[in-house]
Amino acid sequence: MECTIDWGGPQGMLFVARTGSGHVAAMDGAPEGGGNNLAPRPMEMMLAGAGGCAAYDVVLILKRGRHDVTGCQVRLEADRAETDPKVFTRIHFNFTVTGRNLPQAAVERAVKLSHDKYCSASAMLAQTAEITHSVTVLEH
Repeated sequence: MECTIDWGGPQGMLFVARTGSGHVAAMDGAPEGGGNNLAPRPMEMMLAGAGGCAAYDVVLILKRGRHDVTGCQVRLEADRAETDPKVFTRIHFNFTVTGRNLPQAAVERAVKLSHDKYCSASAMLAQTAEITHSVTVLEH
């Protein structure tokens, strides 16, 4: 895996990431940090990556179990340390999964498998953060 990050220049703190898979993502800082607020902060991207990784796992596990999953949303809330490096100290994943006749136990199992076995992003973040989950299942 590879990624190249390019700084947008002296007018701010915009950075553009080019991934090995050929995609582009922008990151910027808040004005008080020299940025222009043009894109997510790098730490927001890390949090979003963990949420994307976990949601991907949950949907894939449910689909492989032949469950009729029609939607998956995960909302993350995180706290960071007050001193540098300001690592994440707590992250809560709140999953809302929709489907037809989707058993609560199957969704909870998928979330647990993601956390315990598959999601490499949350496994890394768990080195500094307490990670918790909640699950809501909605009929669609």
